[in-house]
Amino acid sequence: MRTDSFHYALPADLIAQHPPRNRRDARLLTLDGMTGALADRHIPEILGLLSPGDLLVFNNTRVVAARLFGTKPTGGRVEILVERLANERELVALVKASKTPKIGSIVNVEDEFQFRVSARDGEFFYLVNESDCELSEIMQRVGHIPLPPYISRADTTSDIERYQTVYGQFPGAVAAPTAGLHFDIELMRELTESGVDIGFVTLHVGAGTFQPVRSPSVEAHTMHAERFDISEQLCHQVERAHAANRRVIAVGTTSVRALESVAVDGRLHPYHGETDIFIYPGYRFQLVDAMLTNFHLPESTLLMLVSAFAGHENVLEAYAHAIRQRYRFFSYGDAMWITRHVQN
Repeated sequence: MRTDSFHYALPADLIAQHPPRNRRDARLLTLDGMTGALADRHIPEILGLLSPGDLLVFNNTRVVAARLFGTKPTGGRVEILVERLANERELVALVKASKTPKIGSIVNVEDEFQFRVSARDGEFFYLVNESDCELSEIMQRVGHIPLPPYISRADTTSDIERYQTVYGQFPGAVAAPTAGLHFDIELMRELTESGVDIGFVTLHVGAGTFQPVRSPSVEAHTMHAERFDISEQLCHQVERAHAANRRVIAVGTTSVRALESVAVDGRLHPYHGETDIFIYPGYRFQLVDAMLTNFHLPESTLLMLVSAFAGHENVLEAYAHAIRQRYRFFSYGDAMWITRHVQN
């Protein structure tokens, strides 16, 4: 399958540069995966798409201040996007600089902290903290919210709140599970009062989520691994939904990937570890019946996942419709409600 078969042309002015005034103000395009039928709605209308007993699964990771700015001893500027903390003294990161840093070279962060490049693994670098301050404290003091590269502005104090879900609990992500950004406290309460069951996975979105598919063949692409947890409580919630003949609905592609990573024959199992699952057309879903998701970049693994879920042609037609109707795209943009295309 060719990567360019997931291409579409997006006018730059449809890329949302700021969140809507209120979280629930976003538009919602619904796609029936079986028929391809589309409807234009708004986020609060999700209440009418759900039934009592449906299980709505959110990703409760929290975004950390993972972007650091520094300089080389020569004065050249360096941007560090932390992927994870390897240990108490060392972090793993994507590093952007005019010249690729060499092993053993030094990066000064905010003229206050010093890191030494200790190793490289593909696109990721290992940087050792040479200061007395703990890594988590450095990120808290001088780190920036890691807005995606297609948002062409610097982060602001408002992003500290808005690039974070209201229910996020466990720090560790370097990108937000953006489908969840549309839910405010009031909407969460309304969901519960309507009889919808609320469950949580934890998947820490990694820096690799920003990396494009570079191979011309979809099958040749290798996914980055991300840490995730499936609790015993969520497994019981899935069993309860199935026993009542209700649906399991994932909020965001991160929730889809976590659930599908450990589902076997429609059953979910507790898990703590990593997943590098790559979902593209031809994949047979084990657990997820419907999903809420934002719009995704052309030729991205997330667009491939959505295409596997609702059908390649259905999804590309939905995106064409969204462009014609001037929906807002990507992290701070509008959303889609998608039901699964069930294969025979």
